[in-house]
Amino acid sequence: MAWLQTHWIAVALLALYGALLVRHAIEGRRGTKGQADYYVGGRSMGGVVLGLSFFATYSSTNSFVGFSGQAYTYGAPWLLLAPAVVVFSLSAWIWVAPRLRAFTGAVDSVTLADYVGFRFESRAARVLAAVIVIFASFLYMIAVFKGIGNLLEIFLDIPYRGAIGFVFLVVVLYTAVGGFISVVKTDAVQGIVMSIAAVLLFWGTLNSAGGLGAIDAIRAAPATSELFRWDAAMPFPVLVGIIVAGTLKFIVDPRQLSRFYALADPTAVRRGLIVSTIAFLGVYTLLLPIGLYAHAVIGSGLAESDLVVPTLLGDAGILPALPAAFILVAMLAAAMSSLDSVLLVMASTWERDVISLFRPHADEGRAVAHTRFWVALFAIITAWLALNPPGSIVTLTAFSGGLYAACFFPAVVLGLLWRRGTGAGAVASLVTGCVVLLCWDWVPFSEAVHEVFPAMALSLAAYVACGLAAPPLAAARRLDIKL
Repeated sequence: MAWLQTHWIAVALLALYGALLVRHAIEGRRGTKGQADYYVGGRSMGGVVLGLSFFATYSSTNSFVGFSGQAYTYGAPWLLLAPAVVVFSLSAWIWVAPRLRAFTGAVDSVTLADYVGFRFESRAARVLAAVIVIFASFLYMIAVFKGIGNLLEIFLDIPYRGAIGFVFLVVVLYTAVGGFISVVKTDAVQGIVMSIAAVLLFWGTLNSAGGLGAIDAIRAAPATSELFRWDAAMPFPVLVGIIVAGTLKFIVDPRQLSRFYALADPTAVRRGLIVSTIAFLGVYTLLLPIGLYAHAVIGSGLAESDLVVPTLLGDAGILPALPAAFILVAMLAAAMSSLDSVLLVMASTWERDVISLFRPHADEGRAVAHTRFWVALFAIITAWLALNPPGSIVTLTAFSGGLYAACFFPAVVLGLLWRRGTGAGAVASLVTGCVVLLCWDWVPFSEAVHEVFPAMALSLAAYVACGLAAPPLAAARRLDIKL
């Protein structure tokens, strides 16, 4: 009872949010008639809801807990993430969304892996892509679970393991039941909630720090003056690599790209672009300086930047009870908006691009039922791994993003823009990107350059070399869809 008296506002808001999730799950189940509905909303959704979903899916607790606190250790150069987010998001909507929507609709593609398989007429490329998607998704989900676990542990006095279990149960239930329709509707609400939370969190931190001018005192203090150097925490090219790895995923991450599959028409593309750009620009401009201003509020003694936001929220002197509780719910919403999308991507990829290859005649109803089972199974595995996470939120997120960038940039971007791509090139780029990314630390002087740059460069080189070596007409036939 004492715990409930202390946290009743947060509990009440969470109950309201839970009721919304139940409603969306029911609506999603009613709207699901087959695989296309369960995986990509029947390709008939509007731009506003998908634009908000695109924003919310990216902006998980990795952003609200990891990214917003990272300037605490990375310093002022970390603020470059904000323009990078906007630029790469715009690039995805302008160059990838219209073409991917047209191509995947024409060939009935519903996952990134089957797009690779259909585009390059290669079963090997399809299966390899599926394996990479599932592995990278595991890393990302561990990071999300870690972020929300830390937050609930500090703010609500819930044991870390209990917090992981609670989030696991909620996400599995509404994702498995409602599928893509439920996920996107929930994401749209979550996007609005997270935007309000960003304003509240920035306002509370800024007030406690002493206003915008507090940054001058932080820059002048001996303990924090180093945070304003270009190489504050690491060589600048390495930091740029982390930023690129974390933002290039707009173009290659299957959970982001799945929103493009669902767009109803070109008008929806334009509306989605506008909505998502406004959301990213406003929210990340507010979130990223929080880690710097935190030095004026909580000092410089935290062991890791992942604890900055939970510590700020746990201090009653920074935010009143109601705004703090609202931000907590927003953080939980942020986690769920990413977990649900990643879970659906993993489950649909496993069922569609691995299992169905060995069971090609299963009916759609059975395939959807199997996908629901995979949602639960993958969530169990990831929650268990998150109990002892192998790295920090930003480290796991950046590596996952780097894996997508290195492996899928040639197949996705050049696959849509350049007609000479081949199945051999797709396989070569996937293998090359993965191997270089995993082995880069063993290369002499590798610490001076982030692994995403050499991995992408060599992956692109392998793809282009195979394409140039193929007969031009044979390669061109694979992209006969008008884009």
